[in-house]
Amino acid sequence: MADNTSEVLESQDLAGMIVGVAERARADFAEAVKPFGLPAHVARALFLLDQSKSMRTVASELSCDPSHVTGIADELETRGLAVRSPGTDRRIKMLELTAEGSALRENITAAVAAQAPFAAGLTPAQKQTLRDLLSKL
Repeated sequence: MADNTSEVLESQDLAGMIVGVAERARADFAEAVKPFGLPAHVARALFLLDQSKSMRTVASELSCDPSHVTGIADELETRGLAVRSPGTDRRIKMLELTAEGSALRENITAAVAAQAPFAAGLTPAQKQTLRDLLSKL
């Protein structure tokens, strides 16, 4: 029984640490994209659009309901940063960055990379270890 309690406490500790890092990373991201004039959730979608993706895939990557992506896509289209098009299956809508959206994505990517204080104290080897561990979660 003591073993189980120890495992539960260890899991709780890890979960708390992961949530803390995620909250800091989200706040750092919001701060980094603020100069670009986009709400953080819209900038996050732009950041994820490294290629044409279905709206459902974008929703999955944003961990949100697909209905929320409609508003995000509207915002990106209104700003001339992305376009929606039918997929090969016409029931599926694809979201793709325009040239202006791709340029802004590059700028946002650079700004986010420059503002990553949560990883600043790690060596390159530690960053790779962290990547490897996170990819297993």
